[in-house]
Parts: sequence; structure tokens; C-alpha cells
Amino acid sequence: MLPRVQPRRRSQMTDLFHAAKRADHEAARQLLPLLSSGETITRRHLNQAMTAAYGGSDAEGRWTQRESFEILEHALALHIRASNLALTSFDDVRPIISLVTRLPTQTVRSEEQIEWQQFSTPVDIAAVAMLLANVQPDDVILEPSAGNGLLVAQLGAHLALHLNELDPARRGRLVDVFPAASVTGHDGATLNSSLAAIERPTLIIMNPPFSRSLGRGADDFAAVRHLQAALRRLRPGGRLVAIMPDWFGPSARMRDQYETVLRDVTVRTAIRLEKCYLKHGTSIAVRLFVIDKLPGKAPPAIIQRSSVAELIETLNIHERAPARADLPAAAPRRSSGVSMFRAVKSNRPAPRAYHAPVRNHVLPVEYAKLETPAPLLDQTGVYLPYRPSRITFDKAGDHPTALVESVAMGSIPAPIPGYVPNLPERTVAERLLSASQLETVVYAGHAWSQTIPGRFKPNKEGVGLTLAEDGDAYRKGFFLGDGTGAGKGRQIAACILDNWLQGRRRNIWVTKNAPLLEDARRDWTALGGLNGDIQPISNWKIDEPIKLDQGVLLVTYPTLRSLRGDHSRLKQITEWTGSDFEGVIAFDEAHEMGGVAGGEGALGAKEGSQQGICGVLLQNQLPGARVLYASATGASDINNLAYAVRLGLWGPETAFPDREQFISSIRKGGIAAMELVARDLKATGLYMARALSFAGVEYDILRHELTPAQIEIYDTYADAWSIIHQNMEKALELTAVVDGLENATLNSGAKASARSRFESTKQRFFGQVLLSMKLPTVIAAAQHHLESGQSVVMQLVTTAESILDRRLGALSPDERADLEIDLSPREAI
Repeated sequence: MLPRVQPRRRSQMTDLFHAAKRADHEAARQLLPLLSSGETITRRHLNQAMTAAYGGSDAEGRWTQRESFEILEHALALHIRASNLALTSFDDVRPIISLVTRLPTQTVRSEEQIEWQQFSTPVDIAAVAMLLANVQPDDVILEPSAGNGLLVAQLGAHLALHLNELDPARRGRLVDVFPAASVTGHDGATLNSSLAAIERPTLIIMNPPFSRSLGRGADDFAAVRHLQAALRRLRPGGRLVAIMPDWFGPSARMRDQYETVLRDVTVRTAIRLEKCYLKHGTSIAVRLFVIDKLPGKAPPAIIQRSSVAELIETLNIHERAPARADLPAAAPRRSSGVSMFRAVKSNRPAPRAYHAPVRNHVLPVEYAKLETPAPLLDQTGVYLPYRPSRITFDKAGDHPTALVESVAMGSIPAPIPGYVPNLPERTVAERLLSASQLETVVYAGHAWSQTIPGRFKPNKEGVGLTLAEDGDAYRKGFFLGDGTGAGKGRQIAACILDNWLQGRRRNIWVTKNAPLLEDARRDWTALGGLNGDIQPISNWKIDEPIKLDQGVLLVTYPTLRSLRGDHSRLKQITEWTGSDFEGVIAFDEAHEMGGVAGGEGALGAKEGSQQGICGVLLQNQLPGARVLYASATGASDINNLAYAVRLGLWGPETAFPDREQFISSIRKGGIAAMELVARDLKATGLYMARALSFAGVEYDILRHELTPAQIEIYDTYADAWSIIHQNMEKALELTAVVDGLENATLNSGAKASARSRFESTKQRFFGQVLLSMKLPTVIAAAQHHLESGQSVVMQLVTTAESILDRRLGALSPDERADLEIDLSPREAI
């Protein structure tokens, strides 16, 4: 009889699975005494517990840093369940908040975590959710996406608990924490059908995946699908407490979905929480809803706070409604008579529910002016925490992520503005714009209320402006220099919206490429606009007029320079705007115009770029336009200000008569001079530059110590390449590419080509050396690349020989002797 191989393999795999499961539980139990002691838990504690439980370190591949955070959550759930924490009032949440502060920040994410959207609920938010749920002893409870059980770990007395989780590893931990619960592994968006055979819950507590769905992958509406399934599954009169993404609210983008999902229910509480997921490695804002499955009424005002500690002072626990049993559907009644129209649907459709529009009046943005600049906050390194220096808003909130600015910029206060923007009241009340973003709208309007000294006419040739008494007054521009993540797109949209509401319904948004159309529409609709308001210029051919009575015309920089015969996009745009145009021209990624002034490139002097020139010409032809530059690299290079003709950096009443003088003078001063320019611009209210803070970010330094043998290998080949490099320089001299006496380049194209081939060969070689550091592999790679490098040099030498032969052929024997030229350069190399 043949041996039964397959069952043995299955047994071996099962043993491995159980071994990993035992290690999980052992690591979690080693952390329990630390959680009970009140001691702060660090990454070192996690590493020690994981190493002891798994019999080795993460460097040996026994476990990963992401797994250590999973085990920490498992230990936290065990600790809370064992502590029997009784939640009777919001004061009982304070010890939980203290517990959260003792936990390490989760700084590592895995592909699996992102794929399955495994972002657990912080236990302080879970405690608030549990109190708002108002759990009753006869409740049948369901959590559709249970994770590691942190959301329901503080659950009080109840009748039955059903936990659903897709991830099998997390399901195994749930059984350990909640031995009396039933645990399943269905898709949370299909629970209404997959759990149809079991009793319907009277209470659902959920934190669904925000943007991933099983079978769909990336899904912007994943959380809405899960919420709809949960509401259908919930028993009439039951309660649902849901943590939802920040975009699920009565905003322009989500209003239809928001009102449709919550049409037949009652929202008892609506909360927006900022910066409460920091310990879990993200600074996203979330919304928490308490929903009763009863006939709907208007949702309450949204409570917004930046921490759980601030939130618990404002909340109330609503009484539970009695849960009603499911009623069987009434059988349809048919007429007993005979009808020839039996197939025709005769019953009248139910009337469509009417929803009164949400009040959203356009109001002035109120702010207080500070005669004395706001005090500077504590400096960290070369940065200062950002704060509006001259104004404070009554209702606007802080930026979702802390902002900073350099010490040099932060020490200069902005001027006191006089401009008051007008925006929809929900934009401020619901904090669709932070205080820092609203400040941009204020100072942009402040800049646009001024004009550059003097009157000008565009030069007939070139991109300059000429002083002329009969010329036009040019409106000043504003430069937004915020870094990535500060929301430049949202701020551009807000500036356009401010002018839109004042009747300037034609605006231009210039951006880097066509796919950014959707980003622009996203930012515009988030503030209350419509998708159709922003139209790409590609909707119209270059030789036809733009038929857009009002809207935001989206133009890309490559399109801006397009020409076809006598037609150009630039001419097409100016014909659409008219010469009296006073709308906004927003140059997003404005550094794309950075080549307008030309300069010195790798191959020598170069002329100005066409897209930069067209960008300046557009500004010159529309003197009344409100120009907004947006670039994170505004003050990094002088060419990144050469296109900013509306900042008044040169011309009358300045130290520089024209742009050429400004560029040459500032270029000599280097980055220090650029910093002075940026400071002066901020002092006049024309420039603002903030960046995201890295406060709370943790990192580990990984060092690889080279052995003496590895160092010797590297040094040997570095010396070899140094010799080849010297020979290549000699070859460049022999081929008249460079002049060895004056050290001047005679043929910049040939020199650049030779250097490029040489450097790419050298980089590939050293990349392999560093990656392998194994002697046989290094030797083989060195031989290959050394031969390749020699071939480059020998090609140059061969060319040198042919040139020398031709030149020497024209000389007499005496002249050759006088030159004393070595006729064997190949041997010398």
C-alpha cells in the first residue's frame, strides 16, 4: 500500500499555523503586564516581546514590524476585556485616553493592511462610540468589520454578539478575545444576504473600510456600501453607531448619497474628529454617526473637535427606541374581476420625498485683525509652527495636519489686510477650509486690490512691459508657495469661488497635465461647485471660439503654447476672456514656466521655454486679471520667479529697472538673496509658504557594517574606475572635445554624450557591487562593466587617432618633429 503523503503534508502545514498562532498569543500575553502597570510602551518593548515569542528578530524574518502592531492591538483588546471597564458616563473615558497616550505610534504599514483597509479604531474613540450606543442587556449586537476587536472590547452586558471579519488571522484573535461570540468571515457589504438566516441585530457598531471593496478593489464608496448594508440588516427601531470617512457629509460632492442613505432614519448625533488616529499612523479626520432606524428627520448640527478629551464635554447619550419585530410583507391584493389590462402596473408610485435645501448663504468671512503680530511658537530646528500672524478667524478650524514655516519666514509678520472675502457659510461653519487656507483667500484678495506702480504696454517683441503714459495699470498678483499636502488645489478653488460669487464667472486654471482635471474638479466640488463648471480647453478645436458663457477653463502648460498655422491657444483664450478680463488666472505648478528667462543648461546657454513665454504673454495681455501663482519651489531658484511679472519685483519704485537686472543681481546673491526676496514678498502680503510638519514621525536608522573584505573590493574597483576616468579625460583632449590648456569645452554636445555613457556604465557597476557584495558576483560584474567602460574610452581614442592622422598628413616631416606628438595614444591608455 502506498503511503498517505497528502495528509502528512496537511498536518505539517497545520502544525506551522498553530505554531504561529501560539507565538501570537504568547507575544500578546507578554505585553499584558506592561498595559496593566501604567508604564509607557515603546517599540523596544514590542520588539522584545515579539523576539521572545517567535524565537528570533524581525531581521531574521521571524516577524515584521506590522505584525508587532497587530499583536499590540490584540494585547490591548485582551487587557480591556480582562479589566472589566464599566462605561457609565463620559468621565469613564478619561482613563482610556490616558491609556492611548502610553501606546507607541504605528509607523509601519503593510501591503495587506492597505489592501484590506485594516485601520483599527483607537480605544478612546471606541469608548465614546460604546457610550453613544447605549447598550441594553437584551441587545443582539453585530460588528460587520471587527478587526482585532478594539471597537467592541469595552462592550457592556448584552444578549448576543456576532463579529464578522474577512482577515483569517484577525478572526483567530477575535475567538481568543470573545470566546462567547459567533465569528464569521463574510464581505461586510453583503451581510444583509449572507446573514439572512440568523437573528437580525438591534445594535450595530461599525468601522467599515473607507475606500476598498472585496471584488472591486479601489472603491470610493466602499464605506457607503457597508453602511447601507448595515442599515438594511438592522432591526426597525435599532441603533447603528458608525465611524465613517470625512467626506461622508452634506458636502457638494456627497450630498445626494448622504441624503439618500439617511433618508428613512434619524441621525441622533453627528461628530467630526480631527487628528484622533495619530497613534495608528494617520492624521485623517473621521465622522461618527449615531443613527436610529426610525422615520427620518433633519440631521443635527455637526460637532467638531480635535481630540476625544475636548469631545466628551459636549456629548449626550440618547435614549434607545424600542426595537420592533420584523413584520411579514402584506400579500398584494388583486381585483377578483376580469381585466384586459391585468399586465399593466396600476398601483401609483409612492410620492418622492421632499428635502428642504440646506441653508448656505454667501456671507463675509469674519476675522479679527491683530495690531500686534501673534507671538511666535516654540522653534524646532530651522522651523516654526505656523500661525496666521495678523488675523484670527472666529469659526475656522486648524489645518488637519500641523503646518510649519522656516524661521526666516516665520519671523516676518504679514501686513494687516483690508480685504474681506465672501464664501458660502458652510465653507467656514463646516470647516471645509482651515484657518491657514482661509488666510490665503484673504491675502490673495488683498494683493489683487493693488496695482503695480506705473502704466505699461506689452512689448511688441519679447515678453517685457514698456512704460507708457497711455498704458494700462496692471493688477498685482499673489504667490502661494505651500508645500505638498497643504492643499494648494483647495486654496486655488477657494480663491476662484470668492471671485465667482462676486460675479466674475470666467476664470482660468492652468495646470501641469490633463489628468489633473479630476483633481481640480474634486477641489472645486468640495467647496460647493459643480463638476461641469470646470471645462478643459481640449473640448474646443484650436481654430474655433470657446463657447463657454461662464466657467473655469482648464488649460495645461503644453496646450498653452500650441500653434497651428495662424491659430494659437493663447489667442483663443484671450478672445474668450476679452481685454477687460478681471477673473482669476491660477498658475498651478507655476514652476513649469520656470524656463521663461533662459539660462545656462547642461549643453550651454539656452533660450526661454515656449510655455514659460506663453504664460507671461497671457499675463501681459490681460492687465486686470487676478493672477495666482502656486508652486512649492517658488524661492528655490531665480528662474522660478522670472515668470512672476505681477509681483512688482522690478520696474518703477523698485531697486531693479527691469527683469534682466533683477535676475542677474539676485543670481549673484544665491539662495540667501532669494530668501530675502521671499521675506520681502511676505512682508508686503504677496507671498505665503507653509509646509507639513513632521512632528510625531518616527524612524529607525538601519546600518550595514561592511567587512574588511568588502571594503577592499569596493576600494579596488573605485581605484580602477578612477584610472579609466583619467584616461577618458585624456581621450577628450585628443579628440578636440576639450582644450587641455585652457580647460575649456570645445564641443559641449560630444562631451555631454561621452560623460553620459561613462557615468551610466559606472553607476550600473557600483549598483551591483553594493547590492551583492559577494566576491564571485562582484568579479564577474566588474569584468563586464570594466570592458564596457574601456570600450567607451577606446572608441574615443580611435577617433583621436583618425583626427591626428588627418592633421599630421598635412604637415611636413620637419613640422611633425617640432610638435613631438606621441603617435600611439592607445598604448598610453
